[in-house]
Amino acid sequence: MVSYNTKDWFTFIFRFHKADTFRKLLPIMIAIGIYSGIVGYLEVQYWQLSDTNYIKNITIMHGMLGFVISLLLVFRTNTAYDRWWEGRKLWGALVNNSRNFAIKLDVMLKDENDKAFFRKKIPNYASVLHIHLHNSDTAKQLFDNLDLEIDHHKHKPNQVAKLIFQKLNELHLEGKISGDQLIVLNNEFMSFTDICGACERIKNTPIPYSYSAFIKKFIFFYVMTLPFGYAFSLGYYVVPVVVFIFYVLASLELIAEEIEDPFGEDENDLPTRKISENIKKHVEELI
Repeated sequence: MVSYNTKDWFTFIFRFHKADTFRKLLPIMIAIGIYSGIVGYLEVQYWQLSDTNYIKNITIMHGMLGFVISLLLVFRTNTAYDRWWEGRKLWGALVNNSRNFAIKLDVMLKDENDKAFFRKKIPNYASVLHIHLHNSDTAKQLFDNLDLEIDHHKHKPNQVAKLIFQKLNELHLEGKISGDQLIVLNNEFMSFTDICGACERIKNTPIPYSYSAFIKKFIFFYVMTLPFGYAFSLGYYVVPVVVFIFYVLASLELIAEEIEDPFGEDENDLPTRKISENIKKHVEELI
């Protein structure tokens, strides 16, 4: 995840990092600039259309649709950010629950071998969950007509959870923890699987295809029709104006695409590896 100072304005303006949208959009921005220049030349220089030509009034459509496209993009970015923030809250809950689980086990258990087991397995769950969520096949589990390699292997986070609960059950049968203590630990431990399932829901349920495709088409056709109307009033200045409008609209869509899957490899995705390492450090301090 990108580390930055939120109050440093000039750094934001003049710094270009790996995830910056300008770098990704530069080739298509150049193409749109050339396209806008050609349209402006044909209308103003080659065909020499007059200011009374009806095509000039196409800007009325842009004014009407500008409000619509802004609403769509606001909803799109808000939906994507909600997914990113929900993922962060889930991993924050995993950190807290791992700490609470470790604290209770440290107080209840007296045998060092038993403590060593949980000292290793609790952080293992977070590490395995990190790997599981970064597996590309995890995102495709709900897709139809796909033969996924992940289906041929056991669900790894569930296997770690099973080992932990087996150990808890053995401790209860051996009389090292009471039935009431087992219930307390079980309630704490159940949250691990709940968090895993919620993270999988975010990972394998993308924004509906029709909605995402419609926004991209809307932005494309909206921008491609801009030069036809504004070339009359702006001349060749229509080139930077149209390119800038495309940059703003397309950047919002790119940002939404990046953060809607918080468990990917993009720069702004959640640092789940770092969080799992912190869980390991905290558990080792507690048990």
